[in-house]
Amino acid sequence: MVVKKMKRIGILGGMGPEATLALYELIVKNTPARSDQEHIPTIINSNTATPDRTKHIVYGQESPLPYLIEGAQLLQRAGADMILIACNTAHYYIPQITPHIEIPILHMLDLTASFIAEEAKKGGVEKPSVGVLATTGTIRSQLYKNSLEKFSLNVLIPTSTEQEELVMEGIYGKEGVKAGFHRQPAKLLQKAAHLLEERGANFIIAGCTEIPLVLTESMVGVKLVNSMEVLAKEAIKLALEAL
Repeated sequence: MVVKKMKRIGILGGMGPEATLALYELIVKNTPARSDQEHIPTIINSNTATPDRTKHIVYGQESPLPYLIEGAQLLQRAGADMILIACNTAHYYIPQITPHIEIPILHMLDLTASFIAEEAKKGGVEKPSVGVLATTGTIRSQLYKNSLEKFSLNVLIPTSTEQEELVMEGIYGKEGVKAGFHRQPAKLLQKAAHLLEERGANFIIAGCTEIPLVLTESMVGVKLVNSMEVLAKEAIKLALEAL
């Protein structure tokens, strides 16, 4: 008799730790399990020493690539069948990571774009516009723009002032999410989301893994898409398909 097993999920995390925890929690909460044994085996590599992605992409500081390659290889050796990266901006390095491993990396941004295209179709939205809240590294590298345009979705981003004073301050500021604060970042990110809505956004992407920790759909007037949740659900589907 052939015993079918679940595939193992590997999380490349530490960017930051709270976002890594949130991704794993989304996997646990969205898995249709009735016992411990029905949950998906998950291996987490939370290397908090990984250099900041935006600081490398925008300012040319130390590259996180060697850390990402090492982490991906560690997950593969540990038995992971797929890798999820708990950081939107780190997806910039996927083309440089994949030659060093033999297991797939699920592309959170492409999956999110596909999800929004389907949601827009279901809702009868003919020309959807998608507002993107993300780090400056993600915005500058046009990661979401490239993914969204594959599905003919219009892309809206904050102005440079809004990006620095609202989005980046909410994420990286002295009282930002990465510093462990929630109330002030929520106000800043909510304001950034409302400005994108005013420009015609039908959807808002929480395109930094820290943003869904403080910004909820009840705080905005349109559909707020948590890219980590989209990623978690796709990983669950793939992990359970053998069953």
